[in-house]
Order: sequence, then C-alpha cells, then structure tokens
Amino acid sequence: MPVEFEQTFRNFLMLHQEKHNRTYHFLILMDSIIAAAKRIELYYRTGALKGNLGVAGSINIQGENVMKMDDIANEIVLHYLASNKRVIQVVSEECDDIVDMNKEGGRYFVYFDPLDGSSNVSHGLPVGFMFGIAKRFLDGDMRGPEDYHLREGSEYIAAGMFVIPTGMFTLALRDAGCWRFHSDETSTYVKPVQLTMPDNPKTWELSFNAGNTNVFSDKVQKWIGANLNKYKFRYIGALAGDFHRLLSNGGLFMYPAIVNHPNPKENRPQGKLRLLYEANVAAFMCREAGGDAIDETGTRILDLKPAAHHQRTTLYVGSKPIIDDLAAALKA
Repeated sequence: MPVEFEQTFRNFLMLHQEKHNRTYHFLILMDSIIAAAKRIELYYRTGALKGNLGVAGSINIQGENVMKMDDIANEIVLHYLASNKRVIQVVSEECDDIVDMNKEGGRYFVYFDPLDGSSNVSHGLPVGFMFGIAKRFLDGDMRGPEDYHLREGSEYIAAGMFVIPTGMFTLALRDAGCWRFHSDETSTYVKPVQLTMPDNPKTWELSFNAGNTNVFSDKVQKWIGANLNKYKFRYIGALAGDFHRLLSNGGLFMYPAIVNHPNPKENRPQGKLRLLYEANVAAFMCREAGGDAIDETGTRILDLKPAAHHQRTTLYVGSKPIIDDLAAALKA
C-alpha cells in the first residue's frame, strides 16, 4: 500500500520564500509562532488537570478580568518571539506597554492577541491566537530609516490565526492568498488549502451579538432590519471562532459601536475590538480571501492609522458585496 504524504506548512513556506526571492528569516519567525501555538494548545488541553482555567485575579489594560490561561498564553508567545531574535517589538493585548525585543538586529514587528475569547476556556469551547506581522525598514529602503511607528494594516506582510484546540491554522500572506492548514497525528501543520470566500449568497452568514441590536446606531439597526432575514445567523461570541466560519462560508461579522445604551457609561462609540491585533488581523486575512473590512464610518480597516497600541475600533468584515452595501448605508 503506497504511503500518502501531505505538504507541510514549512515546505509550503520555504517554496513561497524561494519563489519570491526572499530570505528564511520569516520562516524562522513562523516556526517560533507555531511552537507557541502548540504550547498554548497543550496548556489548554491540560488546563482542568493543572488548575489553569480560572481567573488570574488581575485586570488587563483593557479593563477586563485576566484568566490564568491569558497569562500563560502571553508568557509563552513572548518567550518564543524573543528567542528567535528576529522580532524588533511586540504589542500584546496582555501587556500595558510595547515590548522591545531586538531593536537593533530584528526584522519584524508582531502584534498579537494570545488568547482571543478566553472566557470560553472554562467551557471547553474554541479560542484563538491571532497575530499580525509587519517588516522593518531595511538599510537602503526608499522609505528611510526605521522609525518604529505603529503600522497600519495595509503595511502588514502577513496575518494569521490558530483556532485552539481544533488543530486548524490559517495564514494570509500579502498578495499571495489566505491559506488554511490542519494539524496531523504528529502535530505537524499540513495540507494547505487556499481560501476564497464564496460568491453564492446562499452560504453567507450574519454574525453579531443580536442582544445588542437596540443599542447600535440607527443606521446599523436599519440595515440589520432590512437584511437579517436574507442570510443564516450564526454567532459563537468570540472573534476567532466567528471569523473562522466566515472565511469558509462568507457573509458578515460585525462588532458595531454601542451608542444608544440606557446607561451612558456602557456606550462604546469607538468600538470594542483592538485595531492592531484583532481588527487588522481579520481585515488582512479577509482581504486575501477576497473580502473586505470597514469601520463605523465606512473607512477601510486596513487604512486606519493607529494612534495608540491598544486603540479600539468598530469592525465590519466579510464578503465584499455586503461590505460595499453596508458602507453605503453607513455613509448615507
């Protein structure tokens, strides 16, 4: 009986780098990111046994309760990113400040959320490790010397997402598509499949917190009322999980501004999701799969210039026809 072999992620990326006459520095960076994801998944799977599923007893920079797994995942990612010596700086959801790593010799900026949807951990539901990568200005670059500015999404060279513990990893490469890999019996990511969001509206899904509909803006409420019955409705309650479905089925995930809450303190006119390591990651991946993403003003997410490393934003991401229609409604 012939032995069957699937293409590995490492082979896929090596060929990609060679095709575009690029170095293996990016491959080394991705090796460390994959090592971190595997370690996070190990802690997730053994969390109940080791007592790692509860609240850590602290509040992060977002004002949210930190779970023990948040702390563990963040420590793991920071360790592996620092050890590869290719990273200049990182921005993590769990770190108050920008973290310097190898400012002189590094080549990449990494923005990450080590455990998106961490409140799902104690229920055994999927969580995500989301990341975006930008490249430093190299010597001789026409853009001038590196200025360490926070990159807008259009400057990312890659963005990806692990859905833990499903064994699925999706990576988008700038101008080279969005690819999904599966973990085999040896915990090796294999079998690259290019994702293109389907054109057929029959597969499209709407994903948002329907319980908040009456606190969205009037324009958003009106659009929902006119479109809700056109598509299936699915909502997991974590960006990574909902966006994972969206890439396969098409449709729209949205996290609008909250502006009509009876308690004004609960309003979030700037949105809740973080631009650098949540919205930009989803927008970049979606673009490479044929979709698009905008904010509450109808501005493309990837064109937003970050003013702060934990900047928040609204997010509407999905199939381009829906995004175009929604953008027109928001701008009306």
